[in-house]
Parts: sequence; C-alpha cells; structure tokens
Amino acid sequence: MNLRHLRISAQGELISLIILLTNLATAHLKPVSSLMGPTHGCVYLFVVVTTWRLEQATTVTRATAVIPGIGGLLALRRLDRPHLADQPSEDVIRP
Repeated sequence: MNLRHLRISAQGELISLIILLTNLATAHLKPVSSLMGPTHGCVYLFVVVTTWRLEQATTVTRATAVIPGIGGLLALRRLDRPHLADQPSEDVIRP
C-alpha cells in the first residue's frame, strides 16, 4: 500500500499541534484555536485509522500511531523499516 497519504497526514498532525501549543503559549487567539483544534483532531484520527488499516502494521506500530502529535511519524518510521519488527528487542534476555 502507498504510504503517501499517511506521510502527509502525519506531518499535518505535528504541524497542527505545534501551532496549537504556540498559540496557547503566546497570544491564545480564539480564531486560531477554533480552526486548528478540529483540524488537529481530524488529522490525528485519520493517522490512527489509516495505520490500523494497514496490513503490514504490527501491533506495536498500531499502538505507536495513537500517540498524539508524533505518533504518525513514529509509525511511519516503523513501517519504513519492516526488518526491525521481526528482530527481538535488545532488552530480551536469551537463555
């Protein structure tokens, strides 16, 4: 499956969160909050649903997509390197 839509929405998710937090820390303008709040929510949901519908996404990748703001980018990172999902973690103690 082509990940182009997921890439665009993951970047939009991060950018909208940065705009929301910057607005909150500075002027706190209501029109910016009114526009970016729903935008961020819609893009966040699109990232989560799109990631969960991918066949090649593992359980960890799907759980990573749920993290607000950077979850989409982290999920894309895991999807770009499928060979990492097959390897055991370094923290696992082998007998």
